Amino acid sequence: MSKKYVIEVSHISKHFRVFKDKGYTLKDIVLFKARRTYEERQVIKDISFKVRKGEAVGLIGKNGCGKSTTLKLLTRIMYPDSGIINIKGRVSSLLELGAGFHPDMSGRHNIYINAAIFGLTRKEIDLRLDSIIKFSELEEFIDNPVRTYSSGMYMRLAFAVAINVDADVLLIDEILAVGDMSFQAKCFNRLKEIKAKGVTIVIVSHSLSQIEEICDRSIWIKDGIVEMEGTPEKVHEEYKKYMMNN
Repeated sequence: MSKKYVIEVSHISKHFRVFKDKGYTLKDIVLFKARRTYEERQVIKDISFKVRKGEAVGLIGKNGCGKSTTLKLLTRIMYPDSGIINIKGRVSSLLELGAGFHPDMSGRHNIYINAAIFGLTRKEIDLRLDSIIKFSELEEFIDNPVRTYSSGMYMRLAFAVAINVDADVLLIDEILAVGDMSFQAKCFNRLKEIKAKGVTIVIVSHSLSQIEEICDRSIWIKDGIVEMEGTPEKVHEEYKKYMMNN
């Protein structure tokens, strides 16, 4: 892996089995074999790109193009069928709202669980706890079960944990679309601060304006391959033309 790159994605592919009517019990499997038909769906065909240290990159494309799957492959939640992904350093991710949270535990307890998943020790979490709670603006509710939280409160807590991990790479999938305008602005300001410290950021978003605000480069994924990459303004102009005509 080249020293100047933090992320290297080389010719990855990924397919899924999409069942038309999948049975889950032994009875269903034995009695209704004909109903367990499926089709192989190739979501990612051949994607390659590299990201430098401290660079912010946006992944764009219409629904089903493979951008969120690509991000999940970067987090190693799943693995590619072929190709290679190399990432240097600690990775922090915001993929699905409340992922890793236990609904019956308090916000405080979930901070410890979520941060531990990212690799922090108990001592490291203790040192960051006050900063996480303060950024989330959930002081009044931090000891309530997270099942009582709104979607915006979930996002505040998840984002506050992720940005306090001191990661080398931060991966974000659409989560910044949740929450009020003031907190979104606060999140973007913090992302800019994180980027200025040399953290590498990859964002999946349908909001082209968000990507243009934070990212140095955009990668347009179309039907499982990289259609175009370059400055956000240039790539987005071509992407908008394509979307207008399709």
